[in-house]
Amino acid sequence: MSSPYIIVVGASAGGVEVLKTLVAGLPEDLDAAVFVVLHVPAYAPSHLPEILDAAGPLTAAFAEDGERVRPGRVYVARPDHHLLLDGDHVAVQRGPKENRFRPSVDALFRSAAYSHGPRVVGVVLSGALDDGTSGLWTVKRLGGTAVVQSPAEARFDSMPRSAMDFVDVDHSCPADEIGPLLLRLMDNPAPDVEAEPGAEIDRARAKIEVSVAATGNAFQQGIMDYGTLTPFTCPECHGA
Repeated sequence: MSSPYIIVVGASAGGVEVLKTLVAGLPEDLDAAVFVVLHVPAYAPSHLPEILDAAGPLTAAFAEDGERVRPGRVYVARPDHHLLLDGDHVAVQRGPKENRFRPSVDALFRSAAYSHGPRVVGVVLSGALDDGTSGLWTVKRLGGTAVVQSPAEARFDSMPRSAMDFVDVDHSCPADEIGPLLLRLMDNPAPDVEAEPGAEIDRARAKIEVSVAATGNAFQQGIMDYGTLTPFTCPECHGA
């Protein structure tokens, strides 16, 4: 793969304008591929690719399952489908929802971290609740860089604030500074950093979680070997 960096971006409520600002700050010759998850209704048309394509010089389009990752492109998650990375290719799948969302920010971030480790920059933008926190934590644990929009200027601050509460974030800045920040990060080769202590366990867990997001079959893939059981039931399938 020619691109040294993978940029994964997650947003929800209030995220469209921030995404436009971020994309507008990136050049046509960006030596990185950009992946975007925005929470949208499952069965409503999304015009986000057209919006982002018009916002800056990068080509933006819905991701296609199996296509090869190329720098200078913005890959947008389709409604009701997870956007994942499978090595140097894109995976578009309908695995189980996470945090009641499909596409899920966490699923994208986790798959990028598993496939590309320290070459990943995770960016959490405006949104409610906490989707993105778990995925950004995995990005950091596997050697990547964590960026959040400043909660004080986010229209909905829950997602960036949750990320800052639970992840050792590298950078927090206003929306109009995120694009220039990413360019500064791109100026240097992807860092060859050591993963956090115990990261191999996290990597093994991420492998299972990515596979579940892509295919389902959580029990068959050993998900019961990780974490602690809770008394809560799933709001989708109503199972324990």
